[in-house]
Amino acid sequence: MYVCNCNGIRERQVRAAIEAGATRPAEVFRAHGCKAQCARCVCEMRDMIEQSQEVLRFAAE
Repeated sequence: MYVCNCNGIRERQVRAAIEAGATRPAEVFRAHGCKAQCARCVCEMRDMIEQSQEVLRFAAE
């Protein structure tokens, strides 16, 4: 499923960038060599980042 239609970034690519250390949408874009265009995907990327961080917090407990 595409998260960013403008740049053709798929959900698995966003997750890979997050696993590689991306903590902001700008870092996800940078990991794929592009920039936000319409920015509709930024909220979804933020949600994905927050979910990933929550999982890590629970795993650390």
